[in-house]
Amino acid sequence: MLHGYGAMVLQGTLMTMALALLSMLFATMLGIVGALCSTSRSIVLRYVLLAYTTLIRGVPDLVTMLLVFYNLQVLLNWVCDLLGIGFIEIDAFTAGVVTVSFIYGAYMTETFRGALEAVPRGQIEAGLSTGMSDSFIFRKITFPQLVRFALPGFNNNIQVILKATALVSIIGLVDVISITQQAGQATQSPLFFNLVAAAIYLMFTSIALLCMSYVGKRFNVGVKEASL
Repeated sequence: MLHGYGAMVLQGTLMTMALALLSMLFATMLGIVGALCSTSRSIVLRYVLLAYTTLIRGVPDLVTMLLVFYNLQVLLNWVCDLLGIGFIEIDAFTAGVVTVSFIYGAYMTETFRGALEAVPRGQIEAGLSTGMSDSFIFRKITFPQLVRFALPGFNNNIQVILKATALVSIIGLVDVISITQQAGQATQSPLFFNLVAAAIYLMFTSIALLCMSYVGKRFNVGVKEASL
C-alpha cells in the first residue's frame, strides 16, 4: 500500500509524535514560569521576559529554529572548552525539542499571562483575608480558573506546535515529513506521500482537539449553571 515504506513511515510518525509531546510539555512549563515571572516585582526579570517574547514574536519560526540549532551547538562547545569538558554533540531530535519548546514557550507565556490576569483579584484577596496560605489559594482558586481562561489560547498553541514539528525536518531529523519526502521521490509518487503526511498530521490535530475538548468540559463544569 505504501510501496514498501510502511515501516519507515510508522517510524517517522512515532518520532514526530515524541517530538510534539515533549515540545508541548516543555513549552507549557516554560509558559507557566514565564507567566509567573511577568507578575514578579523584579523589573529586570520582567524586562528579560519582555525581550524574550518580543524576539520570538518578531522573528519567523524557521529563522529562529536555524539560529537556535546552529548557535546552540557553538555555545555548548564554547562552554565545554571553558570547563575543560569534552565535545558535546546535539542530535537533531534534542535540537528540535529545545527549539520548538523555546519558540512556543513565548506564546504559552502570553497565553498564561493573560489567563492569570483574568483571575479576579478580589477572590485572591478574600482568600488571604480568611487566612488561606498562598499555595492553597493557588491550588483551589487561582489554578482552576487559570486553566479555564487559558484553554482557548492553549488549544490554539497546541495545534500550532503540532504543525510546527514539520519544520524540524530541515535540521536533519528523520521524521514523518523527511521520510514521506524521500519515499515520494524514490517512488515518483510525491502527491500520494504528501497526502499520507497530511493525513497523519490531521490525525494528530484531531486527537489533540478531542483531548482539549474533554479537558475544557472538565474545567467548565458548573460554570454555565453558576452564570444563570
